[in-house]
Amino acid sequence: MNTRPLNEPPKAYKNIDFLNSSAARKIRVLCEMTEPEDRFKRERVEDTIVMFGSARIRPPEEAKAALATLEKSLPAEVDPKSPDGLALRRARAGVKAAPYYTAAMDLAEKVTRWSKDLQDRRHRFIVCSGGGPGIMEAANRGAAKAAGLSVGLGISLPFEQGINEYVSRELGFEFHYFFVRKYWFMYLAKALIVFPGGFGTMDELFETLTLIQTRKITKPMPIVLFGSEFWNDILNFEKFIEWGVISPEDIGLFRIIDSVDEAYEFLVAELTKNHLTNHAG
Repeated sequence: MNTRPLNEPPKAYKNIDFLNSSAARKIRVLCEMTEPEDRFKRERVEDTIVMFGSARIRPPEEAKAALATLEKSLPAEVDPKSPDGLALRRARAGVKAAPYYTAAMDLAEKVTRWSKDLQDRRHRFIVCSGGGPGIMEAANRGAAKAAGLSVGLGISLPFEQGINEYVSRELGFEFHYFFVRKYWFMYLAKALIVFPGGFGTMDELFETLTLIQTRKITKPMPIVLFGSEFWNDILNFEKFIEWGVISPEDIGLFRIIDSVDEAYEFLVAELTKNHLTNHAG
């Protein structure tokens, strides 16, 4: 029987207590940098189209059903400031936002069908999401409808558990460190599509814009903000210029688009020009 002497200490790379300690944090970070790189190379993923958006946006049928169920349980008159009133407001907002789920799914399906038709032994322009529910799920679901691969860069959070079922099994990741996850979003990205979302979505959008503005990202990166009703309501980009905190040309770093077909045509044209013509990229 092959047994280890009682006084033989464990090797450091097999010492779970050490690997989970503060002292080994840099090793864990390195693992989250290295393992995805190895897997992307193995799966021949060359680059991605990143799709961001709210984890709270549900498919239209689910949002409508949730609102109908809630309305049946409440009296005709509800105090808007009461818990019931707030729940009703959220449910109605969910129905209003739900079409973006469908749009994200449809757009992901279209760009996936286009990328699959490219004559390339590598996997080009693969849809990539944060791997969670909502718009992220819609993006992966659309790619799955086209029978294509898609990436899910998940993050361990107390209120979001696991990767959605539409992420390609071999391309589902779970990160602990936000900054490493952001690295993998941007490193492979050749385009960014941003749907309505909250703080996380805004964080990713403005970080990307800052990296492009400061030329830390120099590769061409078309950015689509999908849904003018949302974006014009939430952010007044012209006021940034009026206050002198950005340059007028910075508005050209992105395009606000309302149509799946228009977004698709814009992205395909930009990706073809920047990365496919004359074998560029």
